[in-house]
Amino acid sequence: MKTLFRVLAHVPLIILHALGAAVGWVSFVASPVYRRRFLENARQAGLVFSEVRGAIAESGKLIAEVPRLWFGRPVHVEWENEACVEEARGRGKGIVFLTPHLGSFEVAAQGYAQRYGQITVLYRPARKAWLRDLVDTSRARANLATVPTTLSGVRQMLKALKAGQAVGLLPDQVPPAGLGEWAPFFGRNAYTMTLSARLAQQTGACIVLIWAQRLSWGRGFRLHVRPWNEAISGDPAVAASQVNARMESLIRECPAQYLWGYARYKAPRSDGPVAKNDPSRTESAG
Repeated sequence: MKTLFRVLAHVPLIILHALGAAVGWVSFVASPVYRRRFLENARQAGLVFSEVRGAIAESGKLIAEVPRLWFGRPVHVEWENEACVEEARGRGKGIVFLTPHLGSFEVAAQGYAQRYGQITVLYRPARKAWLRDLVDTSRARANLATVPTTLSGVRQMLKALKAGQAVGLLPDQVPPAGLGEWAPFFGRNAYTMTLSARLAQQTGACIVLIWAQRLSWGRGFRLHVRPWNEAISGDPAVAASQVNARMESLIRECPAQYLWGYARYKAPRSDGPVAKNDPSRTESAG
């Protein structure tokens, strides 16, 4: 698989995106379950099909661009409102970047690493052995570290923040049972991680919102940066609601690039050892 990915990494981004768009539509037409979830999630957000139609192709582009992002040369990245990042960095307390399943979340981390330096990103290890090996050994880039959703991974993120570095999370990803709170997301309760709030509270780090817009015709990506202009609540449920509200605001900026087929409202799974390593008990881990 790595060999195939390395070959595809040399294919121009415009071609990868064209192939991905086709894959996105085939998946939408061929899978009733995926199509139903896509449409139900969009309706839950109060959106009509014409507003999210583009997301069908974009979901395929998300997959097709992975070989280039993992094995190819750096992609073109533009910045919008990067002064927000400069201000957060100037405080010297570290940055917690929050990115929903919007646009190319891989590029959001890579763009920061290319321009500013070290960033540590949290990811959930794949269940299948062959895919886990591919993901675990292929995502690393200069100044970009990836850590798993384990107590060890959380400790590394705390260590990075205390050193004044940046970390990145996908807060609209459903966490394992015991590691989240039920909070409204587009008007419906969704199990929501509390880790992002805890990281900021325990280290004094700034929270910054960021997402990478996929530009047309393979021209690259544009990073959109937004400040977090409110105090994060010490109540985990309230904090989860705050995070969801801000994720909603980002998604509404460009609903045609959100991953509407993601099972956002599913019940959390029990991951055994991971669930036991509750980040709420990491005060002594730093």
